[in-house]
Amino acid sequence: MRIGHGYDVHRLVEGRKLILGGVNINYTKGLLGHSDADVLIHAIMDALLGATGLGDIGQHFPPSDDKFKDISSLNLLEQVTSLLKAQNFHIVNIDSTVILEEPKVSKYIQDMKTNIAKTLQCNVNLINIKATTEEGLGFTGAKEGIAAHAVVLIKKGE
Repeated sequence: MRIGHGYDVHRLVEGRKLILGGVNINYTKGLLGHSDADVLIHAIMDALLGATGLGDIGQHFPPSDDKFKDISSLNLLEQVTSLLKAQNFHIVNIDSTVILEEPKVSKYIQDMKTNIAKTLQCNVNLINIKATTEEGLGFTGAKEGIAAHAVVLIKKGE
């Protein structure tokens, strides 16, 4: 069994869609990034890559490569899934937290879990997503950006 931790953060800006967990969320701002900037998926990918010892998302999907420009992070997660399967790793569970002051995302969490589980080819019950604020503190509290943490447990074999 192996454990991985992932963290990601992106700035909120005008003129971008807000995508979290592969869900398009109705909000006045979106996350700035080379891909769709889905902080939740990015944190999960980094946790999975870390648990397998395969580096991080910047190594696999560099922002300098135009083929990743505006790509759906679910497509990137699909590629990480292939890397896990090639090494015979299976997901035991994923626990994640999205940190944002607004918008409220609780009504989207089940759709996020479904998207992630489908992409990872695992049972949706293995995915947990929480959302929290920072009570007005820091860059997330000031509504300047959104952050996410993820912890994964994977095992080799069946």
